[in-house]
Amino acid sequence: MGEIRDWRPFVYGGMASIMAEFGTFPIDTTKTRLQIQGQKCDRSHSEMRYRGMTDAFVKISRQEGVKALYSGIWPAVLRQATYGTIKFGTYYTLKKMATDRGLLHDKAGNESVWCNAACATLAGAISSAIANPTDVLKVRMQVHGKGTNDVGLMRCFREIYVHEGIRGLWRGVGPTAQRAAVIAAVELPVYDFCKLHLMETFGDQVANHFISSFIASLGSAVASTPIDVIRTRLMNQRHVHQLQHSISPATTGTSPPPRLLYTGSIDCAVQTVRNEGFRALYKGFIPTWVRMGPWNIIFFITYEQLKQFY
Repeated sequence: MGEIRDWRPFVYGGMASIMAEFGTFPIDTTKTRLQIQGQKCDRSHSEMRYRGMTDAFVKISRQEGVKALYSGIWPAVLRQATYGTIKFGTYYTLKKMATDRGLLHDKAGNESVWCNAACATLAGAISSAIANPTDVLKVRMQVHGKGTNDVGLMRCFREIYVHEGIRGLWRGVGPTAQRAAVIAAVELPVYDFCKLHLMETFGDQVANHFISSFIASLGSAVASTPIDVIRTRLMNQRHVHQLQHSISPATTGTSPPPRLLYTGSIDCAVQTVRNEGFRALYKGFIPTWVRMGPWNIIFFITYEQLKQFY
């Protein structure tokens, strides 16, 4: 029976993550659109189409239909079924192991912030790296939206596999793992810390979970947005043909070799700051924070209610 109980945090974490994803996905779509716009090195996304989150909501709904706000929802659900399950299950399992070994609590009985952060960082990095292909599919479908050539999950997967190979599905895995580690290292320990200290005032009730979730979301949004911008741009980039301004008649018919817009995380960060300014690293911060608040609230309330079953 003990072994079954040990698996419940994984199952409940996955179920709560999926619920939270459905409730906040349109906000995530506006965030992705804001993050990829204004890239001077990418002609297809050089135009500043949206002034902010609300403007993106209105324009996407009017020009592409309300369904476009949910483009990429199925790879997102698949991602949460893997990422959310592994992340939260691993985090609470690591905390239990640390408790059993006397590492989590000090002599006064208080939880160690550093031990909490270490458990969360490890859980976030591992789970996000495993689920990276679903993240790539989600970003590509969100950027495409509901245009004239609707891109479904399988078609998007096939295009990436045919034109970019297996490596295309793991594009941006570095910053993805870094972002997840940062979010987990900030979000989960802050939530547990706030929940613990609000226990005397609110008890283990929904009000406590709500306030703790809101505070945790602000810290994780501030820490993770620059990495998220880099991650989104790396995931969305495809091999492009380099423009050659001076082509001799003899080589006019030959196509230049395909290249990537960014060679890696550092190159993407440098080009973004150089071409668009430092503030570009915080594109999509408002929808990131706005989404993280409800996402965490839905997740933790769902998770805490599911915990009541055991």
